[in-house]
Amino acid sequence: MRAYLMIKDSRSFKKCPVEYRWDEVSNTSITLDSSNSGSNITTITITDTPNPPTPTPTTGDLPADDKGGRAKAPRGSIIQVVKRRSSKLARYTLAHSIGRWLLYPGSVCLLNRVPLTLLVKGRTSLLNDFHGKRAKLIARDGNKIDTMFVDRRKKRSLGNRGTQLVICCEGNSSFYEMGCFFTPLKAGYSVLGWNHPGFARSTGKPYPQNDINAMDVVMQYAIHRLNFSLPDIALYGYSLGSYTAAWAAMTYPEVGGLVLDASFDSLLPLAMKVVTRSLRKLVVQTVREHFNLNVAKMLCKYPGPVLLIRRTLDEITTTQLCAENNLPAIKTNRANELLLQLLRSRYPEIFPAEEAVVRHWLKADCPQMEALIYSYFYKVDEDWCLRQLHSYKASLGTKTDFPWKVGQGLSPARKKHLALFLTKKHMKNVETTHGRTLPPQEFQLPWKL
Repeated sequence: MRAYLMIKDSRSFKKCPVEYRWDEVSNTSITLDSSNSGSNITTITITDTPNPPTPTPTTGDLPADDKGGRAKAPRGSIIQVVKRRSSKLARYTLAHSIGRWLLYPGSVCLLNRVPLTLLVKGRTSLLNDFHGKRAKLIARDGNKIDTMFVDRRKKRSLGNRGTQLVICCEGNSSFYEMGCFFTPLKAGYSVLGWNHPGFARSTGKPYPQNDINAMDVVMQYAIHRLNFSLPDIALYGYSLGSYTAAWAAMTYPEVGGLVLDASFDSLLPLAMKVVTRSLRKLVVQTVREHFNLNVAKMLCKYPGPVLLIRRTLDEITTTQLCAENNLPAIKTNRANELLLQLLRSRYPEIFPAEEAVVRHWLKADCPQMEALIYSYFYKVDEDWCLRQLHSYKASLGTKTDFPWKVGQGLSPARKKHLALFLTKKHMKNVETTHGRTLPPQEFQLPWKL
């Protein structure tokens, strides 16, 4: 029965016509990272990569022989070359087998906990109950990306939410059929979801570059085929989906907002907590070469509104447990470092000078403790903070790009008020674990000044 359903579902997707191709607009190249990207464009030429490949030794690296001009290797160099190449081969093998399986379990049948029947049921519900539109997109690498779009533009909703498109980037074991897609959908927004390469009916294998290619064609599809303008698009990245969401925000800087849920600053600290000391060096090098998911670096290059949703009981993005109750220690949640890196890049006159008060607030593991620190211990004057920010923004005129020098010349006490105010505006705490779908009432678009 399972085999029959799998074949039927696969054939159904194969019969779907291609709705959009990555090269319908232009033929420029795209790679893993970018340092410069324009707005109102749908193709990006990227020249800066965060983790360039390890150089292969060549004769140009060796001393030339005076007589024949041929490269002559010094003693021991052959053994060193063999060691380097064997180590590189070991890292490549690890990354393309166990590493990929563990990082993207949703693409592996034995590790995937979601039965195919549930995926089909969820997809059918989106098509019939929500009048969704399924589309097949062709990414730059030839992978066929399975997408689902629910249009709410003509439907009346609270705050006219239907005019805003939320593009959802799922986690490493979730699918649009039953993932974070339903959170903004039930909140009343128009929603576009897609599955990672190798997940469900999307073809290919899930590697960072393939994910980037998929995200790029999804963005182009939203702009050119679904006819949403960039300011009317918000990006919602859950867990590992934060990587592609942050990349899209950096590459399309005019998008209306970025929401990162259960996110992290970098993959390395999370990888370190699950490996033994003997394997640490190998894992560090493998992650840096093949899975360098540095969300913080890309987030700091996005100039628009940002909201980080931190789950107070997140057992995945925290690196330590509390000794008293064996619950995740919220002070070790990697979203904390993601927030601090963002605030440092935007408000250097306030951060890192006043980080101590922010870390005090970040240790709060319940709403009551948050309120106690924010309103009673430091007594943050929100009206004053807003006036300061509005006044500074007005003084900039049309050039409002970060970093801002707001806070310059203020007393330490006033800087503490601004630090906590900005922290609360950029981060929202939700009392739930990592694997649960975010309740729709907890979803919101980022704060805009």
